[in-house]
Amino acid sequence: MEHQAPRVELSGVDVRYGRLNALSDVSLSLGQGVTGLLGPNGAGKTTLLRILATASTPDAGTLRVLGLDPLTAAGRQTVRRRLGYLPQNPGFPPHFTAFEFIDYVGILKEISDRGARRDEARRVLEEVGLTADRSKRIRKLSGGMRQRVGLAAAIVGNPELLILDEPTVGLDPEQRLRFRELIAELGEGRTVLLSTHQTEDVAALCHKVVVLDHGGVKFQGSPQELALLAQGRVWSSGERASTALAAWRTGVGTFRNIGVPPADATLVEPTIEDGYLLLLDGAKASAGAA
Repeated sequence: MEHQAPRVELSGVDVRYGRLNALSDVSLSLGQGVTGLLGPNGAGKTTLLRILATASTPDAGTLRVLGLDPLTAAGRQTVRRRLGYLPQNPGFPPHFTAFEFIDYVGILKEISDRGARRDEARRVLEEVGLTADRSKRIRKLSGGMRQRVGLAAAIVGNPELLILDEPTVGLDPEQRLRFRELIAELGEGRTVLLSTHQTEDVAALCHKVVVLDHGGVKFQGSPQELALLAQGRVWSSGERASTALAAWRTGVGTFRNIGVPPADATLVEPTIEDGYLLLLDGAKASAGAA
């Protein structure tokens, strides 16, 4: 995937809300496949997604989305036809059925032929596993089903770029596994940007991960490279290490510690979560020193 031309490119992007820098000098590129976007609350993730979805514009910097400039009226209109966006809290008309809502999204996507639009509604509802429930009113659907309606709306028209903001939040384990399967399939042949707090979703789905913190990009690379940031800094012990940055008791009764290990420590293989925690801790220490 890395040899293909980037589908999304940002250079020096800034977004300011008064005196707050929501994004500061953000430069990154996204290619085909699923990219995970990690970061704590307030890191700037939703601001970045809104810019890529053409819902807002930066104060400075340049961007190209699917080879187009979304800061121009013509580029923005074309990009909107070719992207799908699932916000963290999608709003649904409560009296619409799932099918009626997707049909309405088809109208917004400028599918003017009624027969073709309804065929597309049936297709995307089948893809997300809602064929049997398409005639139910959205207000009567479970939270997981409503998330699937939102995903179905995002993939109307078979978009080349798919932007997903916390699509698995609030789902039970079975629903999350189903969503992972769907997102993995959607990542074949298109560009998917997945914003999440779930590092396990990134490990399971993504070929690339971007970490945002305080509006800046702190890491870009593979999930394996993120995990390697914690190589030699994760160890197992019978007691909680007082010098560890973080430590917790595991299911087998031992403690997993992250930080600077003692000389005789029993090192264990790091995970994406370990690398992510150390990366944020290092950024926090640098900010404190500054």
